[in-house]
Amino acid sequence: MTYQEQAARAASLIQQHRGTWDGIDADAVARMRLQNRFLTGLDIARYTAGIMRRDMAAYDADPGAYTQSLGCWHGFIAQQKIISIKKHFGTTKGRYLYLSGWMVAALRSEFGPLPDQSMHEKTSVPALIAELYTFLKQADARELGMLFRDLDGARAEGNAVEAQRLSNAIDQYETHVVPIIADIDAGFGNAEATYLLARKMIEAGACALQIENQVSDEKQCGHQDGKVTVPHEDFLAKVRACRYAFLELGVEDGIIVTRTDSLGAGLTKQIAYSTAKGDLGDQYNAFLDCEPVGDVSALCGDVVIERDGQLVRPKRLASNLFQFREGTGADRCVLDCITSLQNGADLLWIETEKPHIEQIASMVDRIRAVVPNAKLVYNNSPSFNWTLNFRQQVYDRWVEEGRDVSGYDRAKLMSVDYDASELAQEADEKIRTFQRDASARAGIFHHLITLPTYHTAALSTDNLARDYFGDAAMLGYVKGVQRQEIRQGIACVKHQNMSGSDIGDDHKEYFAGEAALKAGGARNTMNQFAA
Repeated sequence: MTYQEQAARAASLIQQHRGTWDGIDADAVARMRLQNRFLTGLDIARYTAGIMRRDMAAYDADPGAYTQSLGCWHGFIAQQKIISIKKHFGTTKGRYLYLSGWMVAALRSEFGPLPDQSMHEKTSVPALIAELYTFLKQADARELGMLFRDLDGARAEGNAVEAQRLSNAIDQYETHVVPIIADIDAGFGNAEATYLLARKMIEAGACALQIENQVSDEKQCGHQDGKVTVPHEDFLAKVRACRYAFLELGVEDGIIVTRTDSLGAGLTKQIAYSTAKGDLGDQYNAFLDCEPVGDVSALCGDVVIERDGQLVRPKRLASNLFQFREGTGADRCVLDCITSLQNGADLLWIETEKPHIEQIASMVDRIRAVVPNAKLVYNNSPSFNWTLNFRQQVYDRWVEEGRDVSGYDRAKLMSVDYDASELAQEADEKIRTFQRDASARAGIFHHLITLPTYHTAALSTDNLARDYFGDAAMLGYVKGVQRQEIRQGIACVKHQNMSGSDIGDDHKEYFAGEAALKAGGARNTMNQFAA
């Protein structure tokens, strides 16, 4: 409903109470309702799932319509990100949030900093989702509150044209609430544990869950060694658990992102169950690194399987894990992805060891030969040395083209000495267009950076500490932070306003009228930032 329709509805409701609600202002009710558009996390999940589905359809029609997100580890970080996007681009279209399990482990666990191995409390994940959306909803309330104050000012001045413009702006207001892709790791246990956690995450507002095919109790960060995958049927049970959670809660178009770590995972915890030649279990087992069994009597507590009419022994480590054959990672990724899409997944995630478009595309081409509309979510990870990777890619191409590379040392291309070189400039251009080019060539619908705000927090804090505790002292803060906030129009320079002080003043006036004791008077030092 429009602002005026909300106010009229509230007035009618107040009138029905025959004078007992006369202290309630219909206009104030309308404002509060508009400032709190989403009453529950499920409202958010349903709304944002619709956004993602429309964006996925738009990408199918035009690969240039890819989407993006940054990982956020606190509600304030997410809030400032979306405020910034609205300020610079006028719309949040195509921009999401990403919730990284790595950052939950490193920054939000009650145990303190932990490695990305699913050791943090599972409750911290839905709690962070709820926190992110609490801050985004507050951003709506703050921005609409400022529009309401401007509207009151225009009306007081008798400026009907400005009042109408502001009224239209309120009715057409775009919320800060955007989709979130939330990391459920490997499900934190069996399929029932996955279902229970998925339900909590969806109730908190998540419309998209990202789940990986590692074994829960041996889970590793996607960019570290020692990863262990599970047979497809085990993983698909967890995918179905997520879908059941969405359907139970009425989020019928919820999105499931299935991540395969097979490219870097050389181990499995178990041999897949197989009942027929060529079934899914048999295909999984076919990748095992095995050796022929010559003398059965020499076996001691070993596991043997039949392969092409012969008994073979899968190679097993002292950890009781089985090895895959070297060089099978890409084939396993392709099988993982096709199987996931054929069993209820909506989007894919292939964890790679470097950002190389043709490597990704070589697998996506094979997947799309079976599932033509296959789409990826891709991790533009800070675990990659982007500068070195792309400089080496350009270097290698120049070698293939026969160009002179005698002025470059491939192993030392990260050096600042090369920053102004032609090779470095070409590499930077390839980094700049990576998302666009990868979306066009390799089927990437969504580009995210998992841990960007972890790194920006560290970098900005380091710079401030260096200056403030050094010779610059207070000038380090004023010149490096506050002056930049003012000149770049950073909303939180008025930190009292950002924290909700003005919203609170509005509410005090609604509740107590002229008796309200408000904070926003002439002596409020935030007025110094009005100039």
